[in-house]
Amino acid sequence: MVSAIGTMNARATAVVRAKASGELLSIRFKEGEEVKAGQLLAEIDPRSYQATLTQAQGNLQRDQAQLKNAQLDLQRYQDLLAKDSIASQQVDTQKALVRQLEGTVAANQAQVDAAKLQLSYTRITAPIAGRLGLRQADRGNVVGPSDAAGIVTITQVRPIDAVFSVPEAQLVVINQRLASGASLPVELWDRDQKQRLARGRLGAVDNAIDATTGTIKAKAAFDNEDGVLFPNQFVNVKLQVDLLKDVLTVPSTAVQNNYVYLVRPDGTVTQRRIRVGVADGDRVSVEGELQDGEQVVTDGIDRLREGAKVAVIDAAAATRADAASQDAGARRAALMASLTPQEREQVAKMSQEERRAFFRNRRAQAPAGLQGAASGAAAAEAAPAAGASRASAPASAAPATAGSAPAPAASR
Repeated sequence: MVSAIGTMNARATAVVRAKASGELLSIRFKEGEEVKAGQLLAEIDPRSYQATLTQAQGNLQRDQAQLKNAQLDLQRYQDLLAKDSIASQQVDTQKALVRQLEGTVAANQAQVDAAKLQLSYTRITAPIAGRLGLRQADRGNVVGPSDAAGIVTITQVRPIDAVFSVPEAQLVVINQRLASGASLPVELWDRDQKQRLARGRLGAVDNAIDATTGTIKAKAAFDNEDGVLFPNQFVNVKLQVDLLKDVLTVPSTAVQNNYVYLVRPDGTVTQRRIRVGVADGDRVSVEGELQDGEQVVTDGIDRLREGAKVAVIDAAAATRADAASQDAGARRAALMASLTPQEREQVAKMSQEERRAFFRNRRAQAPAGLQGAASGAAAAEAAPAAGASRASAPASAAPATAGSAPAPAASR
C-alpha cells in the first residue's frame, strides 16, 4: 500500500464566452447546477444578426434570378447557333456571363451561411457537460469574445481525476502491474484520514521522474457519482500496488527488533523470531515461528524477559479504569481549589496516609455538594497503588491472524 497526498483535477474545464458581441438578454442557468452538453445557458440580442441574414438572403435571391435568366438566354443562343442564325461569339459571351453569375450566387450563399452562423451564436450553449461555477456576467451586460472571465465556467467532475506522486522505487512494480492488465485500486480519504471519500482505479503515470523529489506523478480516475469530490480538493491517497493473500499479520506494536513475545497457555511469555513484511494500517505481515490465532504481547514489551509471567489486560476494563482515574483527578482538582492557601500548603507537606485522613475528614465535614469531590480526591490518592498493581501484569495481547494484506511488492 502506497500512501500519498493528492489533488483533485477536473476531467475538463471550459470557460463559456460569447462568440458574438451583443447585449445579454437572458440567463438560463442557476449557479452550481449540473448541465448537459448543448444545453442553453444564455441569449444575446439577435436583431442585428437577423437583419444581416435577411439582407444576405435578399442578395442571394436577386443573383439567383439573374443566373436563371442568363441560363435561359444561353439555351436560346445555343439553339440559334445550331441553326446558324447568330454568331458563335455571342454564345461564348453568354456562357461567360452565366459562369460569372454562378460565382456571384456562390459568394452570396457563403454570406448567408456566415450570417446564419453569427445568428446561432446569439444562443450560448454548454460546450461540455459538468458543474457550473459562479456567474460572471449579468442580464443587460454587453458581452463579446474578448471577455477574459466569460459568462460562466464549467468543470467536468463526473468522472474526476486525482493527481498524486509516488516514489520512483515503486515505478517498476506499478508499470509491471499495468502492463499485465491488472487494475490497481486507489482509495481517497479526507484530511484527517477518518472518512473514505471514494474508490477508483489508477489510470496512468507520468513520462518523467521529478529529479528534485525522486517521485513520479500518477493519475487515478473516480466516478464521483455522489458529487463529493471537487477540483483542487486536498485528499489522502492510498494506492494498492499488490495483494498478498493468506499472510499472517500482527499488530505493529507487537514487533520489536524482528521479535515478538508469544503468550503461552500457562501465562508466561517466550520470544519468537519473525521476518517482517509489509504494513497495512496498524498491522504488519510477518513470517516465522508463529501460528494463526496465537497471542502476542502488544504493550509493556520493554519490561518483559524470557519466561516472565504476564496477565492479559481486558481493553474495555483498562479504558474504564483510565476514565475513572481522570474523573477522580478532576474532582480532586476541584476540591483543592476550594482549600485556602494555608490548607494547600499543609496538604503538600503531608504524607500519603496523612492526606487520605485529611480528605476523609473534609468529606465528613463538607456539604453534600462537595462530598463527591472529597471522595474522588481520596480515590485519586489511592490510584498510584492501583496503577502499580496493574503494572505488575504488564501485557496487552492480541491474536495473530491470517488474511490478505495490500502491499507494494518492493516492500516485501
